[in-house]
Amino acid sequence: MTTTYTFRPMTSADLPLVRRWLGEAHVVEWWGDPVEQFALVSGDLTEPAMDQYIVLAGNRPFGYLQCYRLTAWNTGFGLQPEGTRGIDQFIGESDMIARGHGSAFIRQFADERLREGPPRIVTDPDPLNLRAVRAYEKAGFVRDRMVETPDGPALLMVRET
Repeated sequence: MTTTYTFRPMTSADLPLVRRWLGEAHVVEWWGDPVEQFALVSGDLTEPAMDQYIVLAGNRPFGYLQCYRLTAWNTGFGLQPEGTRGIDQFIGESDMIARGHGSAFIRQFADERLREGPPRIVTDPDPLNLRAVRAYEKAGFVRDRMVETPDGPALLMVRET
């Protein structure tokens, strides 16, 4: 059975759920300090260059995804085509990890967004986060190069139309 995912725009009503997810050990491992990350995520609710979503499998919310205009936050990715979008996400519910949901919802989201016109979607996982790198590869992203970001070294990965 193939799962279809829904990307519901995040609202302030979702903040308690996102705060809980940011405190989960498997999220803290790669996203860092939950208090700091919550301040960033909640502060971006009104940022016009940032779209934030709650990811649902059926009716069940299980993840967070942000998609942003790269020109607003190009932190070491180098020259990118006009209109390039960046994405970051996590699965908040631990029982949804290692079941193929990550690569599947990333692929669905990227497919949908690329049909809307952006020439490229990029992401920058920690190169030691092998689960994330594999999920992105399964979702059609290719490894581009190592980059330096404010959070340290990252693997720039690219998906194009």
